[in-house]
Amino acid sequence: MGSDTKGFQRVNFFTGFQTTADDWNQVINYDVDKHRLHNRLFHSPGVVPNAAGGLRVSARGRADLSVEVSSGYALDGSGNDIYLAEPEIKTLNPGDFKLPQTVYIVIKYIEELTDFVSYRANLEYKGHRRVSEQIKIEAIITEPDIEREIEIARIQLTKGVTKVTDAKDPFNPKANEIDLRFVPRAGIVGSRLAPSVLREMAEVIERGREVYGHVYHNLKITPASDIIHGLITIDMMRLSNQLDTSNVYSLWALIYTLQNQLIADVEANHPSYSSKKEFASLKKHIELLESMHAEAKFTPEFLANIIGYQRKSNENVAIAFAAQAKKKKKKATGAQATEAVWEKMRVRSDDFGASLSIDGVKFKRCDWIDLLVKKSEQDHKFKIVDAKDKYRTRQKLKYPDGVIVEDAGIAFEGGYAECEISNVTPNKELIVVMRMDYVKGDWEAEFHVNKKKTGTWKCEGSDRKFRWRNWTYQVP
Repeated sequence: MGSDTKGFQRVNFFTGFQTTADDWNQVINYDVDKHRLHNRLFHSPGVVPNAAGGLRVSARGRADLSVEVSSGYALDGSGNDIYLAEPEIKTLNPGDFKLPQTVYIVIKYIEELTDFVSYRANLEYKGHRRVSEQIKIEAIITEPDIEREIEIARIQLTKGVTKVTDAKDPFNPKANEIDLRFVPRAGIVGSRLAPSVLREMAEVIERGREVYGHVYHNLKITPASDIIHGLITIDMMRLSNQLDTSNVYSLWALIYTLQNQLIADVEANHPSYSSKKEFASLKKHIELLESMHAEAKFTPEFLANIIGYQRKSNENVAIAFAAQAKKKKKKATGAQATEAVWEKMRVRSDDFGASLSIDGVKFKRCDWIDLLVKKSEQDHKFKIVDAKDKYRTRQKLKYPDGVIVEDAGIAFEGGYAECEISNVTPNKELIVVMRMDYVKGDWEAEFHVNKKKTGTWKCEGSDRKFRWRNWTYQVP
């Protein structure tokens, strides 16, 4: 066993070496001390975010003074591993404190000798066969010493308190609410995010800097400046390989806050912009992200939604705050405009409403068939005829903007599907849109209307990553 100042010594075994209990304890202590030294020098003490339940302290909803500590992992300043495998309940006793009082809930590492044995034949041979590494959760009234204990929450208890609750505003907890603002975070080196995710995020950040730069520099709407600086900060962390699951969700939550400040300023001072539908869509996307963040389910799916919704928000900002062109641009030819419209329709992840406008081309929904909903299928006389095989399928896939959508449908091989469509206007083109799994692309199907062939519906290409598409067919 060694120390920080005297260096380390390892046991060196050789033939004929008569080992003792001290020798074997030194072997174990060498590894333990080296591990603690590494923890002290390469990792700052604190809770490891997103490891298991993150040691998160929450109210139990029982109108009492008990809290639940979720499973998780932490390091103290001495380099000890603090591991809680299962959630644990901690009940506070007001009689233990002189109220009003700030109570700190801490978790600490402890060791206990276990499995004691002694031998009757020789009473000198006795001892504990195991050292149990355990943790202890305590409520104390002094500032925690990070060298030997890690704060996981604090609560300002008042006289006569009968229950503790989660904070309504986590950034400004009130008396008898759980305060998580002072929980230290353990230092983690490097990023474990997939390179593809980091690349997508970089593209969203770059586009965000462009659109919010226009809002700030050209339109002089000052809260946009803070969003730009926030995006630059996230990008700097990405470039330094420090953007990770331990911080990426909190960093984007800061962006939501800044975006809400911009939204509030525009609603109060710039009604010409706030009245646009793209602005309403921006507001909706930020509300959705904040709602998902409040659920604290920090998963890869949530990160994909962050990227997807921020990509949509960038385009909402670009359209809602677009500068007025001094000269009217020439209209694109019909063929060019049509193909651009079809492509935007194919990758659209938002719901198709009663009406839709894409690049100035307006659409009105005349009918909608919801497959696997019995009434909808019956109303439209939907059926699959002469199929060799068919089955129901439910998929949870991504659109190209990264948004995850779950939907159910029917897959079939051979034969054909038919239905009746209502509310069609004579002498107007009809666009049929079908959500499909694009990983199974590269197909062709004859399209018949009123028993007359109108053309061939072709699907070209495929995508194994972003698998949802809204495939379109234009009936003359």
